[in-house]
Amino acid sequence: MSLYALGLNHTTAPLDVRELVTFAPDTMGDALRDLLARPKIKEAAILSTCNRTELYIHGTEPQPVIAWLEDFHHVPKDSLAPYLYTLTREKAVSHAFRVASGLDSMVLGEPQILGQMKQAVRDAESAGSLGLVLNRLFQRTFAVAKDVRTQTDIGSASISMAAAAVKLAERIFPSLADQRLLLIGAGEMIELTATHFAAKNPKSITIANRTMERGRQLAERFNAQAITLTEMPDALPQFDIIVTCTASTLPILGKGLLERVIKARRHAPVFIVDLAVPRDVEPEAAELDDVFLYSVDDLSNIVKGNLQIRQEAVVQAEQIIAAQTHSFLRWLEGRAVVPTITAFHGHHEQLRASELERAKKLLQNGTPPDQVLEALARGLTSKFLHAPTQALNQAGDAERAELVALFQRIYQIPDEH
Repeated sequence: MSLYALGLNHTTAPLDVRELVTFAPDTMGDALRDLLARPKIKEAAILSTCNRTELYIHGTEPQPVIAWLEDFHHVPKDSLAPYLYTLTREKAVSHAFRVASGLDSMVLGEPQILGQMKQAVRDAESAGSLGLVLNRLFQRTFAVAKDVRTQTDIGSASISMAAAAVKLAERIFPSLADQRLLLIGAGEMIELTATHFAAKNPKSITIANRTMERGRQLAERFNAQAITLTEMPDALPQFDIIVTCTASTLPILGKGLLERVIKARRHAPVFIVDLAVPRDVEPEAAELDDVFLYSVDDLSNIVKGNLQIRQEAVVQAEQIIAAQTHSFLRWLEGRAVVPTITAFHGHHEQLRASELERAKKLLQNGTPPDQVLEALARGLTSKFLHAPTQALNQAGDAERAELVALFQRIYQIPDEH
C-alpha cells in the first residue's frame, strides 16, 4: 500500500477549473465513503478550499482515484490531467507539512489553511476513512505547522485575502466611512473580512446568511444588521461594497440581478469581492460598466504585491519540514515490516508453547524440576537455532557470507577474522 496526495491548486489550475472539483461540506461524508468503497483504498481524506482540492490516500495507485474524482464531479475523462499533480511518499508528506504551514498558500504564511486541514481530518474521522497512517500523518502535520509558526517569522507579514479586499476597496472609494457594506455568508472568511472592514468604520455593515441565527450571532459582534438570503435581493441596491463567500454550488448573484441593482442605484458603482469557490457571482457580471468584480485569483496579485516575507523565515521553515518529513518516513518504513515482525513473533510463540507443554507433561510424570528446566532450556535453544543453522548449511558460498554477516549483527557475535 502506498501513501500519496493528488489534486490541483491555485498554481496549477485556474479558478474555472478549481470550482469544478470542489466538495461542498454536505457532500464530503458521502464522497469519502464512496471513495473508501473502491478496491484497495484503505484510508482517504479530502482537503477542499477555494484555492485547492487535494486527496490524501493510503492505498492503491493514483489512476483509479483520478478516475473517481472525474466521475464524482461529472467532468469529462482526462480533462483534469493538465492541472493535476500526484505526489508520492516523501513528496506527499512534505507537501502536507508545507500546506499546513502556509508555505503553499496563495497568501504565503496565512493561518486559515491549518483550520481547513483540521476540518478535513474531522470529516474523514466522521466518515470512517481515517486510519492509522493518515491519522499519524495529519497529527504530525499539525505539530509541524505549530513549530513553523512559533520558531519562524513566516506568518508575521501575512496579508490575508480579507485585508486585500479592504485595500482594493480603498482604491475605489475615497473613504470607506461613507460606504455601506454587505457580507454574504457567515463562515470563517466572512468573519475575518468583517474584522478588517469594521476597523475602517464603514457607514453600515449588514450580514446576509441562509440561517438568521448564525447571521445574527456574527452581526452582534460587529454592531451589524442581519438579514436572510431571501431578503437580500430587495436590499442589494443600498450597498456600495459586497463581499461574498458561501458554500453554494450555484451563483447567488447573477448578471441580470446586478443589472437591476445598478439601475436602481442610478449607476453608482458597486464593488464586489467574490471569495467563494465555486463562485457566488456570475463571471459575466464583470461586463457591467458600474460593477467592479474581483475573484480570489484577482486578489492574489494584490497579496503578492504587498507581501514581504523574509527569505530567512522561509528557509527556516523548509528546514523544519525537511527534518520532520525524514522522521515521519522512518516511522512509515517501520510500518512496512510490521507484518514480518508479527509473523516472527507468532512463529517463536508457537515454539515456546510447544516446549512449555512438553515441560508440563514431564512435571506431571514426576520428572525432577531441575531436569525439566534443563530440558526446557535445551529444547528452546535447539528450536530457536534450527532455522538459522539450516539456512547456513544449505546456503551457497556468497549467500553464506551474507548470512554470517547478518547473524553477527543480530546476535552481536564478534568477527574473529
